[in-house]
Amino acid sequence: MRTLNTKDPKAGQKGTHSDNRLSLIQDILAKLISFDTTSRLSNLAIIQWIEAQLAPLGAELIRIPNSTGDKANLWARLGPDVPGGIVLSGHTDVVPVDGQDWVTDPFMLTESDGLLYGRGTCDMKSFIALCLAFAPEIAKIDLKRPVHFAFSHDEEVGCQGAPAMIDEIVRRGAAPSAVWVGEPSEWQVISRHKGIVLTEVEVTGREAHSSLPDEGVSAIGEAVGLMAKVIEIAEGLKREAQPDSDFATPYPTLTIGEVGGGTASNILARQCRFLFDMRCPPGFDVDAVLAPFLAEAERVDASIKARAPEGGVSVTRLTHVPPLDADPGSAAETLLRALTGDNSMRAVGYTTEAGQFRAAGFPSVICGPGSIEQAHKPNEFLAVSELERGVAVFEGLVARLRSA
Repeated sequence: MRTLNTKDPKAGQKGTHSDNRLSLIQDILAKLISFDTTSRLSNLAIIQWIEAQLAPLGAELIRIPNSTGDKANLWARLGPDVPGGIVLSGHTDVVPVDGQDWVTDPFMLTESDGLLYGRGTCDMKSFIALCLAFAPEIAKIDLKRPVHFAFSHDEEVGCQGAPAMIDEIVRRGAAPSAVWVGEPSEWQVISRHKGIVLTEVEVTGREAHSSLPDEGVSAIGEAVGLMAKVIEIAEGLKREAQPDSDFATPYPTLTIGEVGGGTASNILARQCRFLFDMRCPPGFDVDAVLAPFLAEAERVDASIKARAPEGGVSVTRLTHVPPLDADPGSAAETLLRALTGDNSMRAVGYTTEAGQFRAAGFPSVICGPGSIEQAHKPNEFLAVSELERGVAVFEGLVARLRSA
C-alpha cells in the first residue's frame, strides 16, 4: 500500500511519456482528494487551487458563488469567446465519510494492487484530474471553438450548484455544442438518466399527555399516514412498470430517506418531518405522479387544523433535477462515441447535472472513469486502468481539437 503525495504536480518527470502523464494525473488527483469537499463544507479552497492551475494557461476564469459566498462554481474557458465548443463538466463536492469504516485516510490518495483509494477517486475527482492534466495541451491549440471547464458545487445534495452556472453561460451567449459530464461510467456512454425530485414534509400537531390523545394531535401519527401514501404510490408505479424499459429499475421510484420528530414516548409529538425522493425516467409527468400525495396532504392539513388550528402540513419541493433523454446524432453523442468507440445505448438510475444542461438546450452525455458501484461507499476506489483508459480518451480529444 502506497500513499501518494499531495505536492503541487509538475510536468517533466523522468520516464516514458506515457508514464509521466499517468504520474502527473495521479499527482493532481492526490491534491484534489486532499481537499475535504464534503457537501456541508466550503469548496473554495479546491476552486482556488484549480484556478491556479488554469490561470497560467490563459483561461478566462469566472466564479459563480452561492448565495452565502462560502461555495462557488468555476467556469473556465480556453479558446475564443464564441458560441459552440465543448463543456467538460464535473462536481467538486463529495459525500460524507461519517460512520463509514475506512481502512485508509479517505482524504489521502492511497494506491494498493492497482487501485487508488480515497473519497472522490471515483465520484468524481478523477475526471477533473484528467481535465487539468490535459489543459496545458489544449491551451496550446489554435482553437476555433472554446473548450470550457465547468466545475460545480453541491451536486451530491441535489445538483444545487450547476443551475447558476448554466444560467451564466446562457446569459453570456456562450451556448456550447456539446456537454461532456464525467460521472463514473467505466468509459461507457450514458445517454439517459432519471430525474430526481426531493420533497420535504413538515407536520405540526399539538402536544398533549399520551393518556389524553383527544386533547392533542400527534404529528408523528399524521405523518405516518402520509408516509403510507408515499409507499402506496411507489407500489402502484412498480406494478405499472414498463417491461421494455432500458432502465434497470423500469419505473419511477419513491423512497423515504429521513424521518424525525417527537420528544418523549409519553408526549404526543408536536413536530414530525420527513423527506422522500422520487426518481422518474424521461417521459413522466412529475406533478401528475405526485398529485395523489399532494391531495392527501391537503386533506390531512385540513383535518389537523380542525382540531388544532395552529397545526397543519407543509410540503416543500427542495430539488427538481430533470431527467436526461437520449439525443441521437447530437454533437455530444457523436463526440463521445468517436472517442470511446462505444455505440451502445444506455440508461442509468442515478441523476446528474447532464439533465440540467440538456434542459437548457445543450446536448449532453455522461462518460467518465470508474464504476458507480464504488461511489459513496467506504474505501471508495478507482482502478489505475481507468486512468490509463482516460489518457487514451483525452488524447483522442486533443487530436480532434487539433484537426478541427
